Amino acid sequence: MESFEQLAAQYETMIHQIIHSLNIYKNKEEFYQLGLITLWQAWKNHDAEKGTLLSYAYSMIKGKIMHELTTQNKQSQQYFYPQDEFWELIEGPSPFPSTDHAHELLKRCGLLTANQMKWLQYTLCDQMSVKEIAEKEQVTPSAVKNWRHGAREKLKNIMENNRFLED
Repeated sequence: MESFEQLAAQYETMIHQIIHSLNIYKNKEEFYQLGLITLWQAWKNHDAEKGTLLSYAYSMIKGKIMHELTTQNKQSQQYFYPQDEFWELIEGPSPFPSTDHAHELLKRCGLLTANQMKWLQYTLCDQMSVKEIAEKEQVTPSAVKNWRHGAREKLKNIMENNRFLED
């Protein structure tokens, strides 16, 4: 049995060909490493009675790389990271009141409880998830969800009342 280094050198061209055939032009080194890891797994799990290592390794490597592409694509669609130029385009004060003023207004009116205000602050300003808020406040995620539900209901009523007054 040959060493993995020899096998990797022998299959290097195939891994690069798979990367090229899938039109991967970013993070080629990352996908090449994934191909090597998958080649090692194929080498360890290969059963000679079921076929050649070449065909088994090819299908495993291509499948694993395609799976990683799908995963990265889903992740990139879920998150949006604006470029620095985006932030430079924003000039002057916002036409909307700052979150500090909005929070102060809501506090003065007594519309939201302290916990509902915490949820609003952490969600809007700090971009925290329910789980992160729960960990920070040392409560259960269920408690944070209750804060969220109450705050949303109150804010929804405020918005509906404002529309009614405007009409």
